[in-house]
Amino acid sequence: MQLGAHVLRNGLFVAPMAGVTDRPFRTLCRRFGAALAVSEMVSSRPELRATRKSRLRLEHRGEASPVAVQIAGAEPAQMANAARLNAGEGAQIIDINMGCPAKKVCNVAAGSALLSDEPLVARILEAVVAAVDVPVTLKIRTGPSPQRRNAVRIARIAEAAGVRLIAVHGRSRACGFRGQAEFDTVAAVKAGVRIPVIANGDIGSPEEARRVLACTGADGVMIGRAAHGKPWIFREILCYLNEGKAVPAPAPAEMRAVALEHLEGLYSLYGEALGVRIARKHIGWYTRGLPGGEAFRREANPIESAAAQIAAVAGFFDRLPG
Repeated sequence: MQLGAHVLRNGLFVAPMAGVTDRPFRTLCRRFGAALAVSEMVSSRPELRATRKSRLRLEHRGEASPVAVQIAGAEPAQMANAARLNAGEGAQIIDINMGCPAKKVCNVAAGSALLSDEPLVARILEAVVAAVDVPVTLKIRTGPSPQRRNAVRIARIAEAAGVRLIAVHGRSRACGFRGQAEFDTVAAVKAGVRIPVIANGDIGSPEEARRVLACTGADGVMIGRAAHGKPWIFREILCYLNEGKAVPAPAPAEMRAVALEHLEGLYSLYGEALGVRIARKHIGWYTRGLPGGEAFRREANPIESAAAQIAAVAGFFDRLPG
């Protein structure tokens, strides 16, 4: 798959997730086989651009190419300016968020709220594509609601505007994350445009990835929540798709090494105090489903120093059988 000057090694994408897909997480997912990891969304509003949170979301030092940054907003000129600024800061792909169902995003008519206004969608996409020389991609949902699925029309608007790739989450804005994702709409989008289409939503295993690719004809899959505490899921999916066989689960020693590297990356990026707080959710994900994992999560949450957090996580994995 080619996006501008960038040839992607496969069709596995990491979904942009606020509070999750920072540089340490993206780095691990890419190492385990993901071809592209899109950043957390960055607001196009000028007054939010200089906040510490926004600056940290734009931290790409040492990140493998291509660097993809997602921008969010509802005003075409602001979105175009945000795209230019991010490209100037090193973004090699600009992704546009029209898929987030969060109230704080939709309440300002951004994210998936934009799907209700197709003329505005066209103006935003045309403005952003015209503003930058790098490829522009788009993330959407199936429509405003199950009764108003307009993903095919949105995809055709995007293709006409010069968008190079579109990812479709198989739920509407109204659905949030409730119920099951449906992929008939993704298949219809794939049949309705010539640009690559990526399927997203409830893809939590190699078997599910293969099923979704088969039923949609999509060019790839985008993995979100299934990668929480499990960045090696991309290795598992690649092996299953390419060789038709399952990869054994990582040994505790490998899980330990990955988790500790992730924590160290968080401390380095955010500083110790904030890094420790952010690490707590990742520790919960890494230990989820493992023997004693829930009790350990409760024990580890009060820890307030990086050294103690590292020691506790290392000890947990050292005690696992096997």
